[in-house]
Amino acid sequence: MTEPQDFLEYIVKGIVENPDDVAVTKTVDDMGVLLTLDVNPDDMGQVIGRQGATAKAIRTLVRVAGMKTQARVNVRINEPNKEGESAE
Repeated sequence: MTEPQDFLEYIVKGIVENPDDVAVTKTVDDMGVLLTLDVNPDDMGQVIGRQGATAKAIRTLVRVAGMKTQARVNVRINEPNKEGESAE
């Protein structure tokens, strides 16, 4: 579990009710590594936490894990679309 992507997936699967719905997408560019997190809409509250505290802690842990591989890692949490709404 040396990759920040694997670490993020491991952390999030441990706190959500639907671990099979967790998906992490990795994008690399000149700014560093961007990990995009998708979770079940019912699990968003658990991933974000009160006033964003859990999300902030997750981002900090993954950023530190990225430092071990000399990579600048950022985490983006995708807000799931609610049924009936269009993605804009």
